[in-house]
Amino acid sequence: MNVFQRRESEVRSYVRSFPVVFERASGCHLYDREGRAYLDFFCGAGALNYGHNPDGMKQALIRYLQEDGVAHSLDMATVAKQRFLERFESVILQPRRLDYKVQFTAPTGTNAVEAALKLARKVKGRGNVIAFSQGYHGLSAGALAITANQHYRHESWINRLNVSFLPYDGYLGAGVNTIDYLRKTLEDTSSGVDKPAAVIVETVQAEGGVNVAAKRWLQDLAAVCRDHDILLLVDDIQVGCGRTGPFFSFESAGIVPDMVILSKSIGGYGLPMALVLLRPELDQWKPGEHTGTFRGNNLAFVAASEALRHWETPDLAAAVAARGRELEAGLRAIAAEFSELGAKVRGTGLIYGLEFADPARCAASARAAFARSLIIEVCGSRKNVLKFLPPLVIDAATLARGLGLVREAIQSTLAAPVSP
Repeated sequence: MNVFQRRESEVRSYVRSFPVVFERASGCHLYDREGRAYLDFFCGAGALNYGHNPDGMKQALIRYLQEDGVAHSLDMATVAKQRFLERFESVILQPRRLDYKVQFTAPTGTNAVEAALKLARKVKGRGNVIAFSQGYHGLSAGALAITANQHYRHESWINRLNVSFLPYDGYLGAGVNTIDYLRKTLEDTSSGVDKPAAVIVETVQAEGGVNVAAKRWLQDLAAVCRDHDILLLVDDIQVGCGRTGPFFSFESAGIVPDMVILSKSIGGYGLPMALVLLRPELDQWKPGEHTGTFRGNNLAFVAASEALRHWETPDLAAAVAARGRELEAGLRAIAAEFSELGAKVRGTGLIYGLEFADPARCAASARAAFARSLIIEVCGSRKNVLKFLPPLVIDAATLARGLGLVREAIQSTLAAPVSP
């Protein structure tokens, strides 16, 4: 028995899907201690949009450490934080004409979700929050209360009062605009849904199975929130920072949320960092009213500042769009080739899902892909969707090679019955 089995909690998960010991990583690849290379279509669940150990960020971190730069600072002012805020303002906010204050929270996405919910309720003086079917927002108590998946919440024994779940776009089938239902529940005082402080939404439900909200649906949602004095919160933790093409996933819909929640790849290098963007008039915190010991991760500020260089020009967004078209075309070809599996393709940018009718076939395909040195995750409420999250900087040849490995993996599962 190795030390991971002997000493690490049973809660560990990804090591069960990828049972090797990794030693180093570079670009689109991880390497185990035997030197075998694995193509990474998982990217730290979206925390590594720029790949592993990107050189510019690595060199910036090395220089900062060699100069004895401040590593931990709570919320004190540091040069590293100043540089990040100035670059974020000039590279991201000002070109998009967005006026947001930045709240640094504790280091993970769920911490930022907690802060946003707490502030929304404080500002509006209402307890209820509306979330959506198949949504995922984190596993601390408040974030878990607005997470729909029973797998994560069935043993938590939390109080789920003050949360109302409504159907996401497409949940009731094609041609049904679920925003009509939302509007009706808000206008009917006998609907059983209390007027909320906020609505929280993912424009693409990544963990939920790569469910993509239509632009019109998002626009209608924003209009309902505006009409009813409800704050619109966009959880851009996994699909922000360029994953869908633009820096923010909501840009293509032309909406401006009241709050935006960022984590994962905002840290650039996989370093922990999370923040809430909020309209200035919503910044009603008292000093020290919401804190976190590790909200001043200066190494993340350094890497994030360097990562923002990718957004000084439209080149990366254009590359994501191009690779996204190639990814979609490749997956549709695979779905057509294996039509007997009832496979469906959906996604945008460089987040795509390949849904299988049979969850066991999906799991077997993921295992077969790993046997061929491809790391890919399974998601969805039935765990029947292969989720594609390649690095945003992936080249066409490497993407095509990964798609070839997926095709081989699926083909290999057809030779014999599969088990879950």
